[in-house]
Amino acid sequence: MKQLLTLLLVICLLPWAQAQQRKRVRDYGVKIGVLPTGSLNAITDVPGVKVGHVTLVQGAQVRTGVTAILPHGGNLFQEKVPAAVFVGNGFGKLAGVTQIQELGNLESPIILTNTLAVGTALNAVVDYTLQQPGNETVQSVNAVIGETNDGYLNDIRGRHLTQAHVLAAIKQAKEGPVAEGNVGAGTGTVCFGFKGGIGTSSRQLPQSLGGYNVGVLVQSNFGGVLQIDGVPVGEELKQFSFSKQILEKADGSCMMVVATNAPVDARNLERMAQRAMLGLAKTGGIASNGSGDYVIAFSTNAGVRVPFTPKEPTQTVTYLHNDAMSALFLATIEATEEAIINSLFKAETMQGKDQNTIQALPLDKTLDLLKKHHAR
Repeated sequence: MKQLLTLLLVICLLPWAQAQQRKRVRDYGVKIGVLPTGSLNAITDVPGVKVGHVTLVQGAQVRTGVTAILPHGGNLFQEKVPAAVFVGNGFGKLAGVTQIQELGNLESPIILTNTLAVGTALNAVVDYTLQQPGNETVQSVNAVIGETNDGYLNDIRGRHLTQAHVLAAIKQAKEGPVAEGNVGAGTGTVCFGFKGGIGTSSRQLPQSLGGYNVGVLVQSNFGGVLQIDGVPVGEELKQFSFSKQILEKADGSCMMVVATNAPVDARNLERMAQRAMLGLAKTGGIASNGSGDYVIAFSTNAGVRVPFTPKEPTQTVTYLHNDAMSALFLATIEATEEAIINSLFKAETMQGKDQNTIQALPLDKTLDLLKKHHAR
């Protein structure tokens, strides 16, 4: 076991160190949106949220991983959080979606991984939940697992991810800065024809609007015509879907996780999740036929948690009025847009299965284009 944990640590840290060589979009002077970011500009700006990655890069064929998002550090099954799901395009394998839609809450960590590892991740989350103190009599677990297909760079049919990898991602999840780019579930992904990956961003509302945080984490693996802060980067770089005489596929997927500490119910969380798709659209994503574009949104606010064993048959909860939601909508759109761009800025060129190679977004050319169009 000690050797396995050491191996996992090496697997996780090496790509993370490589990813630090490229900066996030805001570090280059590009300011997306009008709202201020949180201190970390990450989903972990929402109090209590934790993120963990396991990155699996082995030999010439394996390029995959797992990302775990925990709404809080307690027992999620016993202290569920309000949640919602919005399906932008349903070509995907999101486990646990119907119970969230039916009951409006989340009772497990959210796991992102590759398409053929969903079953493995589901079993791992069930084990994790059943083994938590206080869950000794639990007989039903709604494990929430999202995916995108990394089969171009990764030997996905080899099914190299194990339950141990998933459990490691959960157990090492932490608050603070979040590694981006070629890490975790974003290790083998492709976005707009460039190397995609994990990206995150956040927005902080002013006190006059409640002072709430909204954070977004994405696993970018989709196509379209890349735009950055309104600049037609993909068109100018001549790298975009359907840009050649032989039509290129635009298929792929994007998993988007939206977190907030605002006291929001499942209905308004779904409305926030809908706005994340607007953020994807602002980057040029088109939600193509073969793209699984899903948004999972949840609130960490302690006042709206849902106890597994309520002491009373009724629950008194204070929620935001509909009229107070617009600022949260804007925050979701901006944070989603920037999270996707961060996933591209932080990702590095990768060679994988069958010597397939995906180039990273060329930052020098991209920044020149942004300067040309006065976006920086």
